Amino acid sequence: MRPIADHTREAFAQVEEFVRKFYATRNADPATGCGETSAIGRGAPGTAPVAVILDSGCGTGESTIHIARRFPSIPVIGIDKSCARLNKAGNPSQTAGEDVPANAFWIRAELLDFWRLALEHVESGKWTIPYHAVYYPNPWPKQSEATKRFHMHPIFPTLLALGDMTELRTNWEIYAREFVEAARFVFAEWASNAAHPDTQPQIICESFDPENPETAFERKYKEAGQALWRVTVSTHF
Repeated sequence: MRPIADHTREAFAQVEEFVRKFYATRNADPATGCGETSAIGRGAPGTAPVAVILDSGCGTGESTIHIARRFPSIPVIGIDKSCARLNKAGNPSQTAGEDVPANAFWIRAELLDFWRLALEHVESGKWTIPYHAVYYPNPWPKQSEATKRFHMHPIFPTLLALGDMTELRTNWEIYAREFVEAARFVFAEWASNAAHPDTQPQIICESFDPENPETAFERKYKEAGQALWRVTVSTHF
């Protein structure tokens, strides 16, 4: 693969600093029960990995807010390559008049390079990623564009290796089903070459009707009556 761009390394360094400060502040607050050490983020560097949640391709960042409220004790990183979209992150229409969660953070970066850096942190024991959101990625619908889909790109094993649970959401049923088959192929490869011999994957593909849409796309598709699809890939190493 190509070398990781300097601007992505700089963006990743900003994320590292946010994560460090989040846990430093949280651990300094007696109300959080900071005397406890665990794999969900309260361990000091060098002891247990800290938990970080990724919201990849977050767009305007609305999904990051929803996820941050769902996991208030873990930093949630919204990543997108569009400055124009990220400039809308955290606006009042997204927060319903409430404050932006303290654990939400947005960064502009190239996803593929960011994932490679994140995987280095996971494999070195610095991070654990209990949840990785990949909501409504570009489906690249033309047949000539198929290799640009995440599950048909060389980056796909990296994506799967990042999180304990990866959740894809899409309005393209074929995209969801392709994602499932590609994941099964990757896990089979890992099992055959002993790359991750203890992996116990669970893959679920289902249609769903969100009661409270978490992205502008999700809201638009729901209002248009389109079927939405969700794939969850859970791994245990």
